[in-house]
Amino acid sequence: MLKQKPKIDPLPSWKRCFDLSGACVGLAILSPLLITISIYIKLASRGPVFFKHKRYGYMGKPLYVWKFRSMHVNANPTDHQQHVLSMVDNEVELKKLNTDAQLIPLGKWLRCSALDELPQLINVFKGEMSLVGPRPDVVPVEQYNSRHQTRFDVLPGLTGLWQVSGKNHTTFNEMKELDARYVEERSIWLDLRIVLWTVPAILKQVAEDFLNKQNDHPDEPPMESTS
Repeated sequence: MLKQKPKIDPLPSWKRCFDLSGACVGLAILSPLLITISIYIKLASRGPVFFKHKRYGYMGKPLYVWKFRSMHVNANPTDHQQHVLSMVDNEVELKKLNTDAQLIPLGKWLRCSALDELPQLINVFKGEMSLVGPRPDVVPVEQYNSRHQTRFDVLPGLTGLWQVSGKNHTTFNEMKELDARYVEERSIWLDLRIVLWTVPAILKQVAEDFLNKQNDHPDEPPMESTS
């Protein structure tokens, strides 16, 4: 946890108004989709619809973010944290852990499309998160140097500069630099641009995941006729 209170306002009035408006509009417009996903999860797998995941937010304090449950109830929630920690000091792209065996049907699609993150609009509405900011982290603040600890000077976001800047094609160090840059350049115009860039970034991610899946399982060549 950070020892000193950040010198910048973690949630200026313009940002809180932006967050409240976006969360209310988002929850209202997306309510049919949220209900549909909730019903599907109940029908597809035993267990609760939602899942609370421990992350680190403002000033490095623990934060529980809401997600649609995409894994079976007996899955180990710490696997993701250990996977990310293993990449902290490695210059490798931040690929997600392969947990296909632990996912419910269509769980991978929920994750790839970021639909599992939509319940975090509730965190935004409550003022625990912002629409835009560094993602709430599974890595404790002590793992960052003084410059990169600035990501904890503001509220974590539902989307952010990292999410629209390549995400899975960046290293952990590049992610930290993007988070620090966001804090330094934060403005309502940057937030608006990031929100507008988010949907195209997600669509690109879904397309890449589909293409990777096709490459992993190419069509079988046609059988030769024996007649």
